[in-house]
Amino acid sequence: MSWITSFFKQPLVVALILIVALLYLGQSLSPGFASADQILRLLIVASLLGIVAAGQNVVILGGREGIDLSVGGVVSLSAIIAGNVMNGADGGILPAVLACLAAGAFFGLLNGLGVTLLRIPPLVMTLGMLGVLQGLLVVIRQGIPSGRAAPGLSAFVTQPLALGIPGIIWLWIVIGLFMAFMLNRTVFGHRIYAIGSNEHAAYMAGVPVRLMRIGLFMISGMFAAIAGLCLLGYSGSSFANVGEQYMLSSIIAVVFGGTSLAGGKGGYTGTMAGALLLVILQGILTTVNIDESGRQMVFGATLLLLMLFYGRGRAMRA
Repeated sequence: MSWITSFFKQPLVVALILIVALLYLGQSLSPGFASADQILRLLIVASLLGIVAAGQNVVILGGREGIDLSVGGVVSLSAIIAGNVMNGADGGILPAVLACLAAGAFFGLLNGLGVTLLRIPPLVMTLGMLGVLQGLLVVIRQGIPSGRAAPGLSAFVTQPLALGIPGIIWLWIVIGLFMAFMLNRTVFGHRIYAIGSNEHAAYMAGVPVRLMRIGLFMISGMFAAIAGLCLLGYSGSSFANVGEQYMLSSIIAVVFGGTSLAGGKGGYTGTMAGALLLVILQGILTTVNIDESGRQMVFGATLLLLMLFYGRGRAMRA
């Protein structure tokens, strides 16, 4: 019986069980909630969150209380940049991708430099960067919506690409495979776990801790930029603070998936399940007419409970 107990203690298993339970609950509350078309729509939304959470995942795995609160600002800025660069033309998709990745890497670099060289706590540094990004958004937009998604981008995100599955879901699958390979099969991935488990020991073993941490924040920024680009394709146009919802939800998805907030333990497969679980929960809250403020309260309370639960592991490791 011990193996059964240990099996059901696996975060990924728990997340999958909760996904099935929530789908059943949603179907009971609103017939059609668990239909194939609805599940496909939920997967599209989960893909957007999952891409943001991929970057959040590596930052948290790197330890030292690493959390990137600026991801929402990067998502919003990337959506605006992409909309203005492509402005409804398919020929602008590649330049928009490059511009978004450059912007995400740049702000991730600033976060990494602030955390490593200036010794600013990640929570404070990334929260300050979020404020900078929000101010920059106001300056760029000046309160006037501008730019729109190219038809090719919108089709990639919302229309079937292969086997009846939209391109954004295929992209999420590729990212999942890349993350699994990178974290488990590369030196870079092993170093992430090493600095997350014991930064001092990793440094003494020759791991370039500062460069690694800067790289993790740059990865987070680029994943958030990719999500912002895809979010533009999903909505068709950008608007102020379109990425604000991802700041809290990306952290919850990572923790739901079993990644320790202390770093050094976890993986992206669980985060993918956590992202889908969170999107289904959001869909149920919408079904029962809970407004945005109520949903944020539920997400905030969920995060507090998860931090309380996982905080014990950090204390034991310390």
